[in-house]
Amino acid sequence: MPQPLRIAVAGALGRMGRQMAQTVAADPRLQLVTRFHRPGSTDQGLLERDEALALADVVVDFTTPAASAELAKACAARGGPALVIGSTGFDGAELEAIADAAKKIAVVRSGNYSLGLNMLTGLVEQAARVLDPDDCDIEILEAHHRMKVDAPSGTALMLGEAAARGRGVELDDAAQRTRDGHVGPRPTGEIGFAVVRGSIVGEHSVSFLTEGETLTLSHAAGDRSMFARGAIAAALWVAGRPPSEYDMRDVLGFTAS
Repeated sequence: MPQPLRIAVAGALGRMGRQMAQTVAADPRLQLVTRFHRPGSTDQGLLERDEALALADVVVDFTTPAASAELAKACAARGGPALVIGSTGFDGAELEAIADAAKKIAVVRSGNYSLGLNMLTGLVEQAARVLDPDDCDIEILEAHHRMKVDAPSGTALMLGEAAARGRGVELDDAAQRTRDGHVGPRPTGEIGFAVVRGSIVGEHSVSFLTEGETLTLSHAAGDRSMFARGAIAAALWVAGRPPSEYDMRDVLGFTAS
């Protein structure tokens, strides 16, 4: 019988950190070897980061962009463990740090670890490829809990990237993240974003609006356990992979690995 995969959970005292630890501990394929949080957090069975990295095959990280980038650097400096990143809201420097780390370790980074959401991403790309941007507008709506600090969400941006890929354009060239005041007519080919914050785990929809009809593809998260299960699938997949930066399309076999 194969040995369980050794998992360390970063950001252990956060909402997703607690959910990850609970879900990992219940999975016989995995061993929760340790948890860690901010430097100096060593109560409640926590270890310092570098101690934790020495024990794990894979680290699962739902923290902050800055913390994830630093964790990626630390994992790369020691040649492992592999890393599953679920943080969102990265700036260019943080993304560059993770890309550099992925030259030495295997990293899975995704704006969302839900299987259903990643299926939605594929459908959005297909629809955007088929529907003519001269006749069809795209609007992305995301809604999350009031504590979420980045907007649009990483998942909304992931859906925007899928729509942009389908149209063969760069999202930065097509995205409209805010509308306020006298904005004028909508430009052809624009991909719009709208944001709601309240008592909501996570909801996303992508609407394709043409003259006379609207097609809306949507996904709603019931609770955080779905993200934890997806992160576990990513951890099991990435263990032993060669250094590179992967995403859930790789994990689910939608792209060549």
